Amino acid sequence: MKQLKALKRKKIWLGIKKNKILYFMLFPGVLYFIIYKYLPMGGIIIAFQDYQPYLGILGSPWVGLKHFIRLFTEPTFFMLLKNTLILFGMNIFIFFPLPIILSLMLNEVKNRYFKSGIQTIIYIPYFMSWVIIVSITYVFLNVDGGVINEFLTSMGKEKISFLTSPEWTRTIYIIQVIWKELGWSTIIYLAAITAVDTELYEAAEMDGASRFRKIWHITLPAIRPVIITLLILKIGHTLDLGFEHVYLLLNSLNRNVAEIFDTYIYTAGLKNGQLSFTTAIGLFKSIVGLILVMLSNKLAKKFGEEGVY
Repeated sequence: MKQLKALKRKKIWLGIKKNKILYFMLFPGVLYFIIYKYLPMGGIIIAFQDYQPYLGILGSPWVGLKHFIRLFTEPTFFMLLKNTLILFGMNIFIFFPLPIILSLMLNEVKNRYFKSGIQTIIYIPYFMSWVIIVSITYVFLNVDGGVINEFLTSMGKEKISFLTSPEWTRTIYIIQVIWKELGWSTIIYLAAITAVDTELYEAAEMDGASRFRKIWHITLPAIRPVIITLLILKIGHTLDLGFEHVYLLLNSLNRNVAEIFDTYIYTAGLKNGQLSFTTAIGLFKSIVGLILVMLSNKLAKKFGEEGVY
């Protein structure tokens, strides 16, 4: 038994020695995750404490599940959960299919220059920060001098308060997500499409298959593993929509429909100093995300897909 273990260890070290350059290239990424992802996990303990910065983690009193009980019993929790799930649902059912559709459409474009031009145009917004995206939206939708409202006025219509109206907040949110993320999200699908064997298309064409038939029976099945993988990863971010974008859209009039866990953590944690309470919220989000990834991965494997792991 000991000899078998020694042989396994020797085999592992020989593999590392043989591929030392690859492991050296892997080292910075591993170091990044250790420093910025795993070491900070030690701070989770303050979710179970009444943390005071001047006392430190070791000196702060232990309160158990007090902050979690507060989280689940406050009326704010249901508002945050509802808003987060609605915005996430819009991301899944409205935004997620669009890059797939756009990739399929771009793949059918034969003119290389036209295709490159379209890709460049739709990629550009991704490199803009959310501050710029929201600022451009403000220029278009502002009541005083906004392009859209000026156009409505010229048509004899009344101005619409897009930026402060709760009815428009979620629509503006998903439009901004589509505008910024759509082009960049197509890159993965286009890369997957280029890996499809061209002989399959040639054989289908000889059988008289139309373009739609080739897309439906060849392209989509070929990129389905990529779609499933990205969907599983997306589901893992159900309660983690990001802070910056939503925070820039928030104001006192639309807070009831746009406040999510990420923005609430900023307000309660950094502004009001409730560090233990907001750590409990962050831990709750992480646990939910982990459970959803595991369940969706298991479900994908049950239906014959590879899954994430």
